[in-house]
Amino acid sequence: QVQLVESGGGLVQPGESVRLSCAASGIIFSNHVMGWYRQAPGKQRELVASITNGGSANYADSVKGRFTISRDNAKNTVYLQMNSLKPEDTAVYYCNAQGIIFLTQYWGQGTQVTVSS
Repeated sequence: QVQLVESGGGLVQPGESVRLSCAASGIIFSNHVMGWYRQAPGKQRELVASITNGGSANYADSVKGRFTISRDNAKNTVYLQMNSLKPEDTAVYYCNAQGIIFLTQYWGQGTQVTVSS
């Protein structure tokens, strides 16, 4: 049974930082590109950042320079360090695992991040 369990969301003020974690089980972690997506109310889900097994990262333009994605293959965990948060970063953040061999895709349940003063 595949599980992606996110943690670390919450309510923060503009300019503050938050780190999200996603622990994966039931998959061969190294065979998956790991990513973070977000969905704000009334908007489509969008890619925030992704990272390959080799550590190559890709970011949405809106978060470049503020967010950093990383992964610990020994712990089957992917992280999203979010700095200089803005109100427009408010969304439910979802962890995603994209298989590179069988093209399977898995999602976490999501964690809410609210940026507000």
